[in-house]
Order: sequence, then structure tokens, then C-alpha cells
Amino acid sequence: MINMVVRVRLRIRRNDKVIDTSALANSGYEAETPQLLIPIKLAQLLNLWPPKGESETVFETAGGPLRVWIVPKACKIKVITEDTESPEVIVDIVISPLADEVLLSDKLISELQIALEDVGRGIWRFRWEPKEKVRYSEPPKYWK
Repeated sequence: MINMVVRVRLRIRRNDKVIDTSALANSGYEAETPQLLIPIKLAQLLNLWPPKGESETVFETAGGPLRVWIVPKACKIKVITEDTESPEVIVDIVISPLADEVLLSDKLISELQIALEDVGRGIWRFRWEPKEKVRYSEPPKYWK
């Protein structure tokens, strides 16, 4: 069996820019607000890089300290599937120079109403769907 994670198809909207990508649901990414961590390449496409006075901070991660820039309430996002979509959520964007894919924080996973059913097999559903509903992880999208 192949080890999986849960990735969802995400639509990111900032002003007139709309970008679809996959995003990793990382329940270990603890945040006080709904946060979407993105690589610099994606931040450039959203006109969020280079920083224009955004708050620079350091996150403590399992791999050590990580310098990031936070842009509060910068984008609206939603999960899109072949047959439905999540509510749209306003998110704080966290820009990471080391990330190569998009990460959903724990609070954002909750706001998007994602239920992680079997992370090892990449299975999830929306909380409002019956427990029998099975959705599978999206392929990764790397922003290098």
C-alpha cells in the first residue's frame, strides 16, 4: 500500500486573481486563525511578493525555526470537488521561502468543514456529508 496524505483541490481568490491548486491538510500546523501557508512562487502570482510591510515572524517547526511573512485576511479560498464546494473562507496568507506546496492550518481545515477520515489512505469528506461518503486525496502540486 502506498502511504498517502490528504490533499484537497483549493481555489484561491485575491482581487482579480484566481488560482486552483492542491493543498495539504496539515492538522499539525496549529494556528490561532485560518492560515494558508504558500510558497514564494505562488505569492508572486497573487501579487503578495515581495513583502510590502507585511509582518515578518518566525514559526517554530519540527524542522527548526522558519522565517515567514504573514498577510492578514489576504485571500478568499474554498475547496472544490467534482460535485460540490466548501464555504468560502477569508484567510491569513503565510509566505514561506522553504515551502514547495500549499498547507492548510488546523483552524482552516475546520473552517473549510473538512473531515479527515483516513489520512494514511488519503480519505476525507466534508463534515456535512454522510459518513459513507468517501473522497480521495488530490495529487500534489509543487510550486518550485
